[in-house]
Amino acid sequence: MSASRTTLDTNYYEDFTVGEVIKHGRGKTLDPLENVLITNLVMNTSSAHFNEHLASQMPFGRRVVFGGVTFALMVGLASQDTSENALAEISVEKIAFKAPVHHGTNIYAYSEVLEKQDTPDREDGGVVRFRHWAVTDTDQIVCEAERTVLVKRRSHWCPA
Repeated sequence: MSASRTTLDTNYYEDFTVGEVIKHGRGKTLDPLENVLITNLVMNTSSAHFNEHLASQMPFGRRVVFGGVTFALMVGLASQDTSENALAEISVEKIAFKAPVHHGTNIYAYSEVLEKQDTPDREDGGVVRFRHWAVTDTDQIVCEAERTVLVKRRSHWCPA
């Protein structure tokens, strides 16, 4: 996968350019803990996530990580660069799971800036729409979504 840049130095509204692709600097190996803990907490009792014996007889041949975990990881890996200065999360749409993820899979994230819109009713930020996608270490896309965020303008930066 090619990217316009890797991990941003700054990520205010003004720093994003429509069409740019960002390769995010972090990745994560999915351990059984991520799948089993959250899937238990939300009571997703699918055998595909919990029962190795039954999952071995299903089309993927072994347990599959809950899609909510893959999606959350993708957004989390992208957030350092795309929403560190978020004022509001506006929407997430077009979530698609493209391939199964298993325990031990390494996930990395990319983002493309699809659109920017000034917000005449707000001086503090502008709206940025991203396409995020998660890939394995073999560049197989496993998840993608579009996400719209109200991002702070540099002029409203507040030093700590």
